[in-house]
Amino acid sequence: MTQCENHIDGRSAIVLFSGGQDSTICLAWALKNFNSVSTVGFFYGQRHAIELECRGVILSKIIDIFPQWASKLANDRLVDLDFFEQLSDSTLFMDREIEKTKEGLPNTFVPGRNIFFLTATAALAYKSGITNIIGGMCETDYSGYPDCRDITLRSMEKTLSLGMECEFKIHTPLMFLDKAASWSLAHQLGSDAFVDMIVEDTHTCYLGEREVRHSWGYGCGKCPACELRAKGFITYYSTL
Repeated sequence: MTQCENHIDGRSAIVLFSGGQDSTICLAWALKNFNSVSTVGFFYGQRHAIELECRGVILSKIIDIFPQWASKLANDRLVDLDFFEQLSDSTLFMDREIEKTKEGLPNTFVPGRNIFFLTATAALAYKSGITNIIGGMCETDYSGYPDCRDITLRSMEKTLSLGMECEFKIHTPLMFLDKAASWSLAHQLGSDAFVDMIVEDTHTCYLGEREVRHSWGYGCGKCPACELRAKGFITYYSTL
């Protein structure tokens, strides 16, 4: 297989950046490990679209607080995938109670979401001459989504590489970390200042709640995303 025709070098990367905790940690990881880092976010009709407002705040703070990273930030894009509401009856698109389905998955699952995200990101990467794609998927502390598993990501990596005749590498720094370990990684990457920024400025809550401030950040405190974030932070903080 040949490399992308417009391939620049192996020191560039693009991060799936939602404005959430995991993607923000992955952004910092990318900024530490690559020379040029682009970001992409997706609007897909999600109830918690407020996460997209957090993206700009986080990027601005990175520029202000972390000069060693600021110069590495490249293009940021927001891609509209609002057709998802036509394909899925996930609770992420409607005001109803979050619960488990008969298949055992929470009804927040959006079938194909990460597959679409990765395909769109790979297309942008191809256009920009980037072969490194970075995502915050994790199969350790997660809601059981099958498109967050390592086996899925490795399959996508092969499919995208074959389908675009380009040797993509999908990096998932959090894949085998629990949430406490991901908080610890955040501290290793950017010390207290970065952890404080994640607490204050990232968004995780599926309900889009940003009125109530907890020790671990804003959220309803009850949805699966909040529960995972809170549990991980409490475990992490207890070790300090």
